[in-house]
Amino acid sequence: MGDPSSIGPEIAIKALSKKEVYNYCNPVLVGDASSIINTIELLKFKVEVNIISDISEALFKFGRIDVYDLRNIKGEQLQYGEVSAVAGHASFEAIKRVIELAIEKQLDATVTGPINKESINMAGHHFSGHTEIYAYYTKTAKFAMLLVHENLRVIHVSTHVSLRQACDLIKKDRIIEVIELLDDACKQFGIKQPKIGVAGLNPHASDGGLFGDEECEEIEPAVKEAISRGFQVEGPVPADTLFSKAKGGMYDGCVAMYHDQGHIPFKMEGFVWDAETHQMKSVQGVNITLGLPIIRCSVDHGTAFDIAGKGVASPDAMLLAIQYATILAQHKYKAK
Repeated sequence: MGDPSSIGPEIAIKALSKKEVYNYCNPVLVGDASSIINTIELLKFKVEVNIISDISEALFKFGRIDVYDLRNIKGEQLQYGEVSAVAGHASFEAIKRVIELAIEKQLDATVTGPINKESINMAGHHFSGHTEIYAYYTKTAKFAMLLVHENLRVIHVSTHVSLRQACDLIKKDRIIEVIELLDDACKQFGIKQPKIGVAGLNPHASDGGLFGDEECEEIEPAVKEAISRGFQVEGPVPADTLFSKAKGGMYDGCVAMYHDQGHIPFKMEGFVWDAETHQMKSVQGVNITLGLPIIRCSVDHGTAFDIAGKGVASPDAMLLAIQYATILAQHKYKAK
């Protein structure tokens, strides 16, 4: 469901109002029925709700959304566009429950809507994002964030930390770890021999040590070892050219050293701003957490509190996230 005060319920309802979704998966919306019903009534969506308390009660019928009701928030408590502990707790509990259902193998894959980190922390749940919540409750030590939009695939060495901390986290072993995760993910997407480009940390990948030593001390040794293990890897490649090369097909995947280094080029591709309406015309891109024992895909955009409850939010990223979750689930079953 995502944060109930955000566009999360709206984009979930819009996505599950598409008949084609039911042609390739059986979706269940985990969250609070009151929030979903309020959104449906407010925005006059032509869809019904089937409230359930167990997955076995789901109908998987187009036109009637199965909502696994957690009853964490009442309709009158909902205020669109506001940071609140109530909304934060409701969104956190939805994430936790969907993880439990997947671990129990009641679900084949999970897809998450946008959450507000401030709201979650106000509610007493001290996590920096979805990725860290999933890692904690699945007891996963080695994990990474992968962003996917068409042929651009970007994995991150570090994510939700300060830029100063991110520089300190550039270590050979971690870089090799994310290369392995990216290679495996690309193969799950049907790329038999992925070619991976690894970004430098410093401008011009340090120009032979002129602008820093992370490249020669950590990144280059990681690339060399990955090559010795049989991976097709190049780097360190200056970040200002790596992503344009990947977009053109030179690389099947990219390793970004820190959050914004990977997110900025990715969102330049997937997010389309409409200057006339002063709104996002389209928001595409999927966030996949690699290394988990369960499948987790997500939209790669925020809560958009400024347009919450207005009916103008794009479900494009949610639809893509559901599609990728299905692809990964199918690959998982074929591998068994």
